[in-house]
Amino acid sequence: MRYLASRLGSSAIVILALTIIVFILARVVPSDPAVIYVGPKAPQAELDRVHAELGLDRPLYVQYFSYLLGLVTGDWGNSLATKRPVLEELATRLPSTLELIFAALFLAVVLGIVLGVVAARRPGKLTDAAIRFLSIGGISMPTFWLGLLLQVLFVGRLGLLPATGQFSNSIKYSDPVSTVTGFPLFDSLITGNWVAYTDGLEHLVLPAITLAAYPLGLIARMTRASMLEVQGQDYIFTANAYGLRQRAIVWRLALKNALPPTLTIVGLAAAYALTGTFFVEIVFNWPGIGAFATAAMLAVDYPVMMAITLLSAVGYLLTNVAVDLVQARLDPRVRIS
Repeated sequence: MRYLASRLGSSAIVILALTIIVFILARVVPSDPAVIYVGPKAPQAELDRVHAELGLDRPLYVQYFSYLLGLVTGDWGNSLATKRPVLEELATRLPSTLELIFAALFLAVVLGIVLGVVAARRPGKLTDAAIRFLSIGGISMPTFWLGLLLQVLFVGRLGLLPATGQFSNSIKYSDPVSTVTGFPLFDSLITGNWVAYTDGLEHLVLPAITLAAYPLGLIARMTRASMLEVQGQDYIFTANAYGLRQRAIVWRLALKNALPPTLTIVGLAAAYALTGTFFVEIVFNWPGIGAFATAAMLAVDYPVMMAITLLSAVGYLLTNVAVDLVQARLDPRVRIS
């Protein structure tokens, strides 16, 4: 618990520093939020009224403390483009993004660790070379380009999967998803809407593979390197000398001690997924926060940009705290340091 409290305390300091940086950067953007809010042809009296309504006529430090109070109380401001509260806009889009991120991370972590272990068991062989080739390809290929290639192959040539969207247009009329938790695919599962669930899975495959390609390559390469190092340790030779089964040696002894460096990469992969999903959502027309964030940046909608930046940072920090806790569970030396 002391270790957890220390990590949460340092994360809170980082978030506080981030709020200062984000707030200052939003205020130095060479544009007038009031003009964006009411339009460029609004009279000066209307602009003055909006300045007062948004609090832009107050001193900068007063605006910052008001911004912090709003973050704590749940008032993250209104979008300059849609005029709706930012938290409401995010609440309607974030579940779809999280479903995509969870699916991509699940593929990346499971397949990356398995492929890394398989490659480490046969170093220098054809299997090892093929896995390394795929890993480097996943790391080096731009996300948007990979998404387009997958659409050309699986949609245009093979006709196996849908091209864009989260569900088919006909689902909303024939088998609409009942909202329970706000996560559309999960809600279709727990309500027994198998038609919508199957359709959602088909739409999820290509975006999840596209988003998982980069972290999968990183995890596979790190797992392979860690396994090769661990396999040269004395206790592995001792286990082999005692005649233990290879499956137990590899998957229970070697992998457990090779996981801590891989978990660090998993934290970085989660951070990549939080930002890389923007490109994926645009390519596949996924109804998440990616398109919303892009529109906000183009419109200089600074309340939305500040909220998404802060939300991404919090998600990244919480992911790293979770990774550190797992590392502390696997390696007691982490708790001591």
